[in-house]
Formats: sequence, structure tokens, C-alpha cells
Amino acid sequence: MKYTPWPKRDPIRNCFLLPNEIFLLGLSPGALAVYSYLICCENRNTYQCWPSYKTIGRAARMSANTVRKYVCELEERQLISTESTTVTTRDGMKRNGNLLYTIRPIQLALDQFYEQQLAQMDVAAERQRVATALALRSNSAHSA
Repeated sequence: MKYTPWPKRDPIRNCFLLPNEIFLLGLSPGALAVYSYLICCENRNTYQCWPSYKTIGRAARMSANTVRKYVCELEERQLISTESTTVTTRDGMKRNGNLLYTIRPIQLALDQFYEQQLAQMDVAAERQRVATALALRSNSAHSA
């Protein structure tokens, strides 16, 4: 068998797409790694997957607790939603299963991000207005 340094890859099976907009959201590198892994694992028809924190951690080289922190960040940014699952053991007992992750449309996360930015700008503008008014008041009090 001939060795080729760049073997031919099936682009459908060996690649996944990450939306360009993900880089506009200011995610931490860890959250970006976890999101990338979830996108890689997702079922392309249902947009769902259910890897464990441990599995994600092995792939992203982080602890399960760190993965949990980044999953919470992704949920807050509305990039994913999670649901608890249960597993029935062979002896009939119900146990907690892995979380079921649903990858949400990127536009929802972008809309929320832009709304937060606008709200922060409104707060900053209000602070500036109050600071200006206080400065004018203190200047007029000193002149009188």
C-alpha cells in the first residue's frame, strides 16, 4: 500500500461546519471547544447528541466539572439547550442518564447577544448623562 501524506478524506464524514457567527459572540476558548465537540457529535437531522461530561472532557482535554461550567455558558448564550435523561438498568432501576443536548439556531444566540450589547450601551449612556448632570451641578454650586 502506497503511503500518501494527505490521504483522501470523505468531506461529509470527516468534517463538520461551525457557523462563522460563533466567533462574534465572545465565547471563552473552553466554551468554544465544548460547542465544537457538540456540533461534531450532533445528529444532522435532529440537531441533538448526548455525550457525557466525561466524554466531552476527554475530547477537549478538560475535567468533567470544567465541561459542566462551559455547558452552562453555552446554555446562557442560548447556543444549546439540555434535557435530563433516564436510563433503566438491567435490574429495572431508573438512573440518571447523560444530558440530551440540542444545538439551537445560531441566530437566537446572536439576537440575544446584540440585545445585551444594546442594553449595556443604554446603561453606559445613562451613566454618562448622570455624570454630566452631576458635574454641571457641582460646578454651578462652586460658582455660587
